[in-house]
Amino acid sequence: MKYTPEQIGALVRKTRKDMGITQKNLALTSGTGLRFIIELEKGKPTCQIGKVLTVLQTLGIKLALTPPPYFLKKPPEKLSAKKSEEDKHGPDA
Repeated sequence: MKYTPEQIGALVRKTRKDMGITQKNLALTSGTGLRFIIELEKGKPTCQIGKVLTVLQTLGIKLALTPPPYFLKKPPEKLSAKKSEEDKHGPDA
């Protein structure tokens, strides 16, 4: 399912209120600022993803990421011994 910033903000707000937590306390608990929480709950599309993930985790909201089907069907790449040595030591080593 695709979520919009507004839907994520609404979920954060509803969850926070259902838990009886103020915006200020959520900001303190999640290590963000009050202004960030207010903007997130309003659905600001440019909120920093790292902070959003932290707030979601603080509230116990789960986020699932699923790779596209073609990625799951693609066999893993096999590295040659030469490539592995370059990775360890760098191309000029």
